[in-house]
Amino acid sequence: MYKITPNPPYASNAASSDPKLQAAAHRAIHHHLPPSDDAAPAQHPSNNLFLVNPTIDPETLLANAAENLAAANEMAATLAFDLDDSQRAIALGIQQLIELSSLLVGRAQEQVAPVTASVKA
Repeated sequence: MYKITPNPPYASNAASSDPKLQAAAHRAIHHHLPPSDDAAPAQHPSNNLFLVNPTIDPETLLANAAENLAAANEMAATLAFDLDDSQRAIALGIQQLIELSSLLVGRAQEQVAPVTASVKA
């Protein structure tokens, strides 16, 4: 049977022993991927399981929170109609809390990045 792809090179052939080639490779790597100044990892509290990137601007954070709340609101509303009366009341209560939180995030978004009113001509 004919093999289309060749065998991978042996380990002895893969590593070059030419020091000039090694030096050129290191220069190319350092040119295209320069070492960062903050090589030391930032200290984070060890009791947090998840962290939010501290460099993200508040508008982006609020936009993502609004999208998450809208998705949770839709899931709670869909679930509420599949439940009987007592569990439906609980699911609708959760949906109401989600909707109130969404209103709070919406107000915060307006304060962070106010929407300019369109001028009627």
